[in-house]
Amino acid sequence: MRKLVLLVCISILLVACSNKTNNEANEEPVEVVDNDSGQTDDQSNESEGTFANINPFTGIGTNNSIDHRAIGVMINNHTDARPQSGLSQADIVFEILAEGMITRFLAIFHSEQPEIVGPVRSAREYYFDLANRYGALYVYHGAAEFVNEMLDNRGIDHLDGSIYDNDGKLFKRESFRVAPHNSYLLMNNVYEVANDIGYEITNKHTSLPFLSDKEVASINGEEAKHIEIVYSKSPMEIVEYEYNPETENYKRYNDRELTEELHTGEPITVDNIFIIETYHEVIDKAGRRSIDFYAGGNAYLIQKGKAQKLEWENRDGYLVPVKDGEVVGFVPGKTWINVVPTDPGMNNSVIISGQ
Repeated sequence: MRKLVLLVCISILLVACSNKTNNEANEEPVEVVDNDSGQTDDQSNESEGTFANINPFTGIGTNNSIDHRAIGVMINNHTDARPQSGLSQADIVFEILAEGMITRFLAIFHSEQPEIVGPVRSAREYYFDLANRYGALYVYHGAAEFVNEMLDNRGIDHLDGSIYDNDGKLFKRESFRVAPHNSYLLMNNVYEVANDIGYEITNKHTSLPFLSDKEVASINGEEAKHIEIVYSKSPMEIVEYEYNPETENYKRYNDRELTEELHTGEPITVDNIFIIETYHEVIDKAGRRSIDFYAGGNAYLIQKGKAQKLEWENRDGYLVPVKDGEVVGFVPGKTWINVVPTDPGMNNSVIISGQ
């Protein structure tokens, strides 16, 4: 009898200990700070590559929310507008000819949003069409009346700097430059102004295709240490990218000068250079263009010091690299998409060197 009582007592003790262990395991974890490093457990997870979300336009992990809407800003690239502000923080930058042989940027901001962006320049149809297809709120300063009508008629959510010119809340004019190269966007107030108008300021953006770490390590192609894109020799409109094997990305140059942030001197670095060839047509006496971003065509994808010659396609609105019918992923990081006309074409305007 005594043996039976003893066995029952031992069983009760074992069950109690087991329940205590299970309850402790189910409790919310306490955030622990490493006194030596100053890192929380959450920060340690980041360093180990465990994240709550992946930024849709960079493929880089984050524990921040990613449901805010992207902002697409028209940025001036005239000689008198350089160096610009905010370009280093754009996830994607489209570089496309405007009038003449001068390019203009559509910068898509999502994972990072600088306080000031600019100089901001006027709208064109193919730029706002791209911004809309990437789900971005479109921001510009001024446009021809027929362009504004297109924006309204197509229901493109947009903010026009000419309406908020130098209001001190959304736009401001800088005294160190002259118009039209001195209008700057105050990014921190974009969502407030857009929300007041009734625009959506959240969006579940579809992710671009990105390579895994294993796929990044196996990228192949011809050596691509230096890339030159000649939009024009006279006047000079030449873009260059120089590969840095230590950082494994590219620095950008415009007309032989390093592209950098105005106030900090920080160089613009790029992880993916996507050069696409499209049909361009001048449509009016002012030199405005129509550009085809639907038909697809020849392309280069340049990453990690290697260049692949392939094609580009419009897949569900995004411009993506394609090889043998399969989408090729981007390296996680920043992407610049340089658009060149089919005449003269990439063979005559793009030079890729292994030196």
